[in-house]
This record gives sequence, C-alpha cells and structure tokens, in this order.
Amino acid sequence: MSKSLKNIGVISLLTVVSRVLGLLRDSLALAIFGTGWVMSAFTTAFILPNLFRRLLAEGSMTAAFVPTLQEELHANGRPGTFALLSKVASWLVVVTGAVVLLAMAVFSQSRRIPGHEEKWYVAADLTVALFPYLALISLAAAFSATLNVLQRFVEPALSPIWLNLAMIATLALAASHFAGTPIAAIHWLCAGVLAGGFLQMAVPGAVLIGMGWRPRLDLGLSPRVREIALLMTPGIFGTAIYQINFSVSRLLAFSLDDASATYLYAINRLMEFPIGVFAVAVSTVVYPLIAAHAVKGDFGAMAGDFKKGIRLILIINVPAAAGLALLSRPIVRLIFQHGNVTHEAAHNMGLLLSLMAVGLPFFSVVSLMVRAFYAVKDTKTPVRVALVDFLINIGVSLVLIRFLGVVGIVAASTTAIIAQTYLLGRALVRRLPQMHFAPLWPSVAKVLVATAAMAGVVAGGWRALGWLGLGARATDAAAIAGLIPVGVAAYGLVLWVLRIEGRDELEAVLVRVPVVGRLFRPAL
Repeated sequence: MSKSLKNIGVISLLTVVSRVLGLLRDSLALAIFGTGWVMSAFTTAFILPNLFRRLLAEGSMTAAFVPTLQEELHANGRPGTFALLSKVASWLVVVTGAVVLLAMAVFSQSRRIPGHEEKWYVAADLTVALFPYLALISLAAAFSATLNVLQRFVEPALSPIWLNLAMIATLALAASHFAGTPIAAIHWLCAGVLAGGFLQMAVPGAVLIGMGWRPRLDLGLSPRVREIALLMTPGIFGTAIYQINFSVSRLLAFSLDDASATYLYAINRLMEFPIGVFAVAVSTVVYPLIAAHAVKGDFGAMAGDFKKGIRLILIINVPAAAGLALLSRPIVRLIFQHGNVTHEAAHNMGLLLSLMAVGLPFFSVVSLMVRAFYAVKDTKTPVRVALVDFLINIGVSLVLIRFLGVVGIVAASTTAIIAQTYLLGRALVRRLPQMHFAPLWPSVAKVLVATAAMAGVVAGGWRALGWLGLGARATDAAAIAGLIPVGVAAYGLVLWVLRIEGRDELEAVLVRVPVVGRLFRPAL
C-alpha cells in the first residue's frame, strides 16, 4: 500500500497542477466572456461531446477495458496486452469517427429550424466545432488505461494539463486582438480544445510506442474484444443515464436565463478540484489493484484495498467540503470576479458552491464504489442505481426549479448523489459481503471531529479578518492564503492526535521523503 500511496501522491501533485491551470483557464475565459450567453453557449455545446466521451471512452470502455487488460497481461504478458490495445484502439477509431461525422452533419443543419433564440443556434454551431474532440479523447483514454495497468501513472495524469495549456494559449490569442468579436473569440477557445485533445492522445501514445507497442489497424473480434463489448453494453446505459442526467441539468440551466449554465460550469470546475486532486487519484491507483485481486479471486485483499481507498478519499474530501462551504464566496470572488464577471454573478456562484459542497464527499466515494463493481465485472448494478439517481435528480429539479431557479437544480443533484451513494453501498455489500463498511466508521468519526475543529478555526479566522478592515479583495486573499493552510494544519493535528487508521502507512511513506524524513524521523 505504501507504493500505492506514492503513486497517489504523484498523481495528486500533477492533478493539482492541472486543476490550478484549469482554474486559470476558466478565470481567463470568464474575464473575457463574462457570464453571458456566449460562454453559456460554449458550456452547453460541450455537453454532447462529453456525453459520448463518457459513453465510448473514459466511462464504460475504461471500466470494461482495465480488468480485461489485467487478465490479458497476467496470461500473455506485454505482447498480448499490446495486441489487445491495437484491437480496441482500431474499433474506437471506427466507432467514434462515425459518431463524430454523424453528429457534425446533424448539428450543422440547426439553423434550418426557425423560431429559436440565437444562443441555441450558436450552441449548435459550437457543437459541430467541438465534436472531433470525442475521437481524440477516446483514444487518449485507451492509451492512459493501458499505461495505468502497466503501472505507469505519470503520463496519464499529465493528460488534462495539455488540454488546459492549449486552451489558455488560444484564450490568450483571442484576448490579444486576434478575435474581433465574442463569437470569433469563442471559436479560438474551441480550437484550443481540439489542440489539447490531440496532445492528450499523442503523448501517452508516444510513451506506449517507446515501451514496445506497434500500432496497427486490427478489427479482429477476439474473445477479449467481445468480452469488453459485452461488459461495455450495460456500462454504456449506466453512463448514459448519468450523463443525460448531467446534461438535462445543464440544459435546464441554459433555458432559465443567459447566466445559469455558466454558473453551473464554474462551480463544477471548483468542485472538481478536490475530487480530481485526490478522489480520482485514489480511484486511478486503487482500481487496477482491486481488479487484479478480483482476477485472482482474492476478495479479502480486494476489500482491504477498497476500504483503504475509501478512507483516504474521506480524509481529504470531508474537510474539503466544509472548507468550500465556509469560504465559498471569497474563493469565487478571488478566482472569477475579474473582467466581465460582476459582483452579483460572483455572489450567486458563491451561494451555489456552498450548496453543492455538501455533496462533495458523496461524489468522491461513488467513483470508487462504481469501479469496485466493474472490478468484478458487474456493470448492471451501477446502471440500475444510476437510473434511480436520474429519476430523483430530474424529479426534484422539475419541482424545485419553479421556486428556486438554479438553486433548485443544485439541491436536486446533491439529493440524488446522496441517494446514489447509499444504494451503491448497500448493493456492494450484498454482492461482496467482505466489503461491509463497519470497519470504516471509527475513521469517519475521527474525520468528522477533526473537520469540526477545522471549521471552528476557519470560521473564527474569517470573522477576525472582517474586523481588520483590509478591504474586500485583500480580505479574500488573506482568507485563501492564510485560513486554508491554518485550517489544514488544525485538521491534520487533530487527526494525528486521534491516530486515524492508516497513519502508520502514511508515516512509512513520509520518512522516505528526504526533507520530511530528516525533519520528522526522530518524532516518528
């Protein structure tokens, strides 16, 4: 597990870099476009490419591909692994290429349908421009999954960094008088997405070639390919339900007014920071481990690594949720209130972020729960649970949106993810009794105590900053730069004193880090 913690640390560090670049990218985009309909049209246009990306690549394909690739690696070594990759990549090129061409043909005809606001036609035009990203990211997902199975985690973790750098570069060009209108500027942003997608595909592909893979077109339907297709089928439905769920929420927000879709986009980006930095890192490293245990039928070891992963996720994301809720407004103002983003828009985004933060621990845990089902090749149960989640989200959204607007959409998504977590956990224990969560409750209690202590420190510090009269911008900066590290230190100290489970493993990793080891080895 100590090796896994090191891999998690590497992925987390690179993900921090990626998320910081992502926030810089979004801050620059909102400064240029504001929260008006042009930016909302872009975020809405990205819905369908992302939907199919999840359907055909990063969601069901990866979930079906990893355990099957583990079996191939175990049975036939790297030659068999690379042969299977060539087959899967070939089919991805054919299927995603066909989907891209069909979607571009359909959406290019949107202006033949009269009677809609201009923002809907622009969203359709941008969808045409963005859809080729699907083919690029699908291949990138297959390459990254293969590298993860081969215990190469750095290159896949770099993938979103290339996308962010490309988009930042094109936004900078758009802002430097290369675009005379907002529509021209948003097309520069679309070009950045495509350039970033190419880099996301090319870099891990080049690494695999360096490791001995020789790409070739191979559309043969081997038993492994058929198995992946069979495993993907229910997974596609489950991912489709989830993504349609998400897409409907975005479309409801787009139909409310010109700004709500951008609000949801911005706060989702902020939520992805703690999820991506640690929860996704843990899931990325733990998933091949539990899949390997499942292949061998060692469900005791699988349960052990799964629970360690859940514990690590909760240790980070429970206090992260509290911190986001307490400091939502200064965080939003400092990151997004620039250029064309007004104080009112920042206030609204801060409110939505504080509400959405409640669901952060649940969003984080669900990712690993779903992968536990995929590790034992049970792709049907997550589909059934996702359907219930969809019905809850849509039903609550349609009721609350009439009274609360976009706040009702956020409240509905939080309600749905809590229900999904409960249902997945119950189904997982029924499927694998070794997965029962009783051993985790002492850790959860310690995390909650430490989070309460942290919240008290942060709330008291925020009130004290208000008394200093530093001015709004300086107070926000002081809160982010000062209260976050102070809160983290308070949380860590309480957790350490309470001897959180897994502390010994963390100590074993820390003492191997030269600087940390020299500082803390006597105490440890």
